[in-house]
Amino acid sequence: MQDLTTPDAVHRQADPGRTTLHVRGRIVLDAEREVDQLWVVGGRVTFTPPTGRRSADVLTLDGWALPGLVDVHCHIGLGAQGPVDHATAEQQASTDRDAGTLLVRDAGSPADTRWVDERPDLPRVLRAGQHLARPKRYLRHYGRELEDVGELPEAVVQEARRGDGWVKIVADWIDRDLGSQGDLRPLWPDDVLAEAVRAAHDEGARVTAHTFSTEALPGLLAAGVDCLEHGTGLTPEMIDEVARRGIPVVPTLLQVAQFEAIAEQAGRYPVFAARMRHLHARRYQHVRDLHEAGVPLLVGTDAGGTIAHGRLPDEAAEMVRAGVRARDVVAAASWQARAYLGVPGLEEGASADLVLYPQDPREDIAVLATPRAVVLRGDVVRGG
Repeated sequence: MQDLTTPDAVHRQADPGRTTLHVRGRIVLDAEREVDQLWVVGGRVTFTPPTGRRSADVLTLDGWALPGLVDVHCHIGLGAQGPVDHATAEQQASTDRDAGTLLVRDAGSPADTRWVDERPDLPRVLRAGQHLARPKRYLRHYGRELEDVGELPEAVVQEARRGDGWVKIVADWIDRDLGSQGDLRPLWPDDVLAEAVRAAHDEGARVTAHTFSTEALPGLLAAGVDCLEHGTGLTPEMIDEVARRGIPVVPTLLQVAQFEAIAEQAGRYPVFAARMRHLHARRYQHVRDLHEAGVPLLVGTDAGGTIAHGRLPDEAAEMVRAGVRARDVVAAASWQARAYLGVPGLEEGASADLVLYPQDPREDIAVLATPRAVVLRGDVVRGG
């Protein structure tokens, strides 16, 4: 593997026929570091001005620059009825990219999207394989449904080998077999869940879990789950424990905003409907509680299914509306998420994936919705 961590190495690898970019203004590298300019040479970041290049070969971009945004809960290749065709998945990925999302953790998809890796104009995707669920205990055509709960550890190993360091487990869903008392219930016995998480870790993968309820959370925490999606059922005591362990939560406020509509459609299940209305009503306070307790929050839209792609700025705005500072949300949606996923931000020799804005989104989160330019792998793919 080539070492591109020095300016000389970046400049030696430059393609003389490729446009060099000069990004200037305020470039935010992380919470503590800013610079006023950087260059993109051969698709790579460098902080040393290139020499011997004509001004006509250099494109200058001005503004506030951030590392490419990260949607940590996104489903490229998934639609309301299950997997989508190639053209639709391509449009989903392009829409995310144009909104500034240049890295996606695909939190479960029934579609094979490996072809995206061959497309330099589409976001980078880290996959979690397919959702692991049980028959009639999740959305149809979304998950891999296991007839026997004892199959979970083996299935986790298989999905870990298909994914990119992540596995997605559906930890709870409505149990309609309970009739009018139907409500959210855990899908897996605690001992099986613990074995499954150990199996994932043995494969070098991390486990994230879909969970709306409170009842599924003790088993997840005891098993050593690495991340929680939605996490709407966390109690104050659980929040303290999650904060102590440093387990990130992805609030998916765009998804939780739909809970009232879900309740309206659940007339046959009044207990479930009441719970969903309660979770909907307290959604902003819940996110404030997580943030104030020190729980790491990440930004995920839950795009795919019923939520449109390209809505990371909307999800970020919802988190600010809940009471999280704009600068904290920007950090969570960019360099902090990249560090958590093990993908470089704006570092010497790193791939030049960045988004340029006309103002500072840390001061006004609405600015995220109006990127001036999007640079992916060193090429301007939007604006310029």
